[in-house]
Amino acid sequence: MSTVISLRDITKIYQMGDTEVGALRGVSLDIRKNEYVAIMGPSGSGKSTLMNVIGCLDTPTSGLYEFNGINVSDMNDNELAKIRNKEIGFVFQTFNLLARSDSLHNVELPLIYGGISSSKRKLLAEEAMVKVGLGDRMHHKPNELSGGQRQRVAIARALVTRPSIILADEPTGNLDTKTGDEIMNLFEDLHADGNTIILVTHEEYIAEHAHRIIRLRDGLIEHDEIVKERVSAKTEKVIA
Repeated sequence: MSTVISLRDITKIYQMGDTEVGALRGVSLDIRKNEYVAIMGPSGSGKSTLMNVIGCLDTPTSGLYEFNGINVSDMNDNELAKIRNKEIGFVFQTFNLLARSDSLHNVELPLIYGGISSSKRKLLAEEAMVKVGLGDRMHHKPNELSGGQRQRVAIARALVTRPSIILADEPTGNLDTKTGDEIMNLFEDLHADGNTIILVTHEEYIAEHAHRIIRLRDGLIEHDEIVKERVSAKTEKVIA
């Protein structure tokens, strides 16, 4: 499988007054197409910083970051914004939906920023909504949806640009256990369909849904292991 993300000796140093804080202290890893990876670690371990670097929301202090073979380590803000819009689908704990817009318009937003025509936007957004099981909720506003449905809208928005990776930050943090399990089952289905998923969480039972777990401590990778083999028939077809 081709490598989507390649990090080599990534550091990130923040200046806190007169003190330098090393959030990442030489992280190296590769993530390949169709992997399902969970990034874990205690508070202060660097997992949020690593997520921001991977998602092109922040730039490393030093080191090499290649996304689909392109060096993004030294890109400017406009170049990083293009990567974020086209290549990365974000799913956040707080949904981040526009309250006054219906679900379909919320899903269309990345396509609007990408300059896609109105007719094509609608078609792609409808396809994404159907994919997450909300074909009958396209014209409902966020306050007319349950928490799980709102997160599904957020996932549809992440999928609509057909990104290289889906980056999910604590995607079940605002959901009850049953609804959280339903969202994690949806991620399993998306992975089986060939999507590359990177999940950032501090919950062990959430990380156990992933097939690979990377554990951080003090800005370094403490442990990196495959915990589950690909067994889905749909995934086997993707690999083949």
